[in-house]
Amino acid sequence: MVHKYRAIISSDWNECLAPCGPFDYIGYSHPELVPALNEIFRQYTGNQISLEHAVQRVNALLPEPVSLGQMDAYLDSAFRTYKGVANLLEWCCSRQIFFMLTTTGAMGYFQRVFAKNLLPRLPAISAYPEPQFSREKTDPGIVFNLFQTTDKGRHTEVAARKLGVPMDRIVLIGDSGGDGPHFKWGAEKGVFLIASMQKPSLQRYCEKEGIQPDCHFGRSYAEGEPLDRAAEMTHDFMDLAPVIEKALDL
Repeated sequence: MVHKYRAIISSDWNECLAPCGPFDYIGYSHPELVPALNEIFRQYTGNQISLEHAVQRVNALLPEPVSLGQMDAYLDSAFRTYKGVANLLEWCCSRQIFFMLTTTGAMGYFQRVFAKNLLPRLPAISAYPEPQFSREKTDPGIVFNLFQTTDKGRHTEVAARKLGVPMDRIVLIGDSGGDGPHFKWGAEKGVFLIASMQKPSLQRYCEKEGIQPDCHFGRSYAEGEPLDRAAEMTHDFMDLAPVIEKALDL
């Protein structure tokens, strides 16, 4: 049987492919909540609280659910990715590489990103299902509802089995301890691991679990070191193309 896709890349989004957090769209409409949102994000990406607990705390802060209009206003004002991300997505498509996002970000955020053509349309996404807006023709064809960070590996494996892609043709990209379970799954399966803009929380997780990423890309932060967005933006994600080609033997 001939399969359409020769390989899979399964990647996180926030602070991994884009210089933003999963709750930034909330902070845009409710700036008074930013300190609390940042603390919740830090705690679950550091594996101190579960994603479910984090979302419960965020929802308790909101006076009402985020509307489509508020999401669009945020994206129109603040959407951006790291350099070369859109080019890398297009390159993957041209090389028959199935690129899926596995993210704790909101499904509705990505629905509007694709509807506005801010990113090339992707075939699959694994994301938290709320908020979610009416389905659009630009939505990814395969949608997984992600409720816990441990769902990332499970969803990547389901996609691989659906497509008939072997484990040695899979690349994972992550940045924080929230990607730790995904990396643990990948290490057990023998897939290629890329730490992008690595945070101390991912380094701690990997050291604890005896995991060694195969590649580090962009900034790797030391404990207590502040994020340097200007330095992060100098890295071109198209520089990962030859790394991926070599890793996947394409």
